[in-house]
Amino acid sequence: MMSTLVASKAMLLRDLRRSIRRSQDLAQSLIFFVIVITLLALAIGPDDQIFTTIAPAGVWIAILLATTINLERMFLSDYQDGTIELLLLSSASLPALVAAKIGAHWLTNACPQILMAVIVGAVLGLKTDVLVALGLSLLLGSPILSLIGGVASALTVGLRGGALLLSLIILPLYMPTLIFGTAAITNAALGLPIEAELFFLSGVAVLSASLAPFGAAAALRIRLS
Repeated sequence: MMSTLVASKAMLLRDLRRSIRRSQDLAQSLIFFVIVITLLALAIGPDDQIFTTIAPAGVWIAILLATTINLERMFLSDYQDGTIELLLLSSASLPALVAAKIGAHWLTNACPQILMAVIVGAVLGLKTDVLVALGLSLLLGSPILSLIGGVASALTVGLRGGALLLSLIILPLYMPTLIFGTAAITNAALGLPIEAELFFLSGVAVLSASLAPFGAAAALRIRLS
């Protein structure tokens, strides 16, 4: 148990440092997010009422698409340099190490995007209660995106055309999270309660956190078998 905790912490810190060194990947996803929101604003036009109605869903879709940009690289470099094989042979729990890698991906990709989404929402003139619903729904929903994406990334790592296959796998699985995330923001804009949507996102996040590391670990074993 102690060796697994130490190894997981080391893996988390290693991936965080690697992401900081490759800051262009983070900048790429943030720039993509801003571009999608800007194009949405230009497409809707100057009608404030329509824009206020559509903008929250647009922010969620932009987050979802921006999250998929770096998913392919979650395990790719470790697969190419043989680190994955060493992880399989180590005495530490592979699901725990995979969970650390997914956690590092969420911290370095999703968290900056959530902050950017709230800032962009404030700039676009969303109301305070809508911004709160946006932040909470993204905070609960974004781990689901990273966890599901981690399983799909492990399944497609090293495959030719893996990026396209990865998108085909994860986008249908993202739909429930997208639907309830946007529903929470829409209800907040209409003055309706959002607890049910947040409880659903919380439940799916807990379920994903419980199962996804084991699924991703099994997928890595299959890819290297």
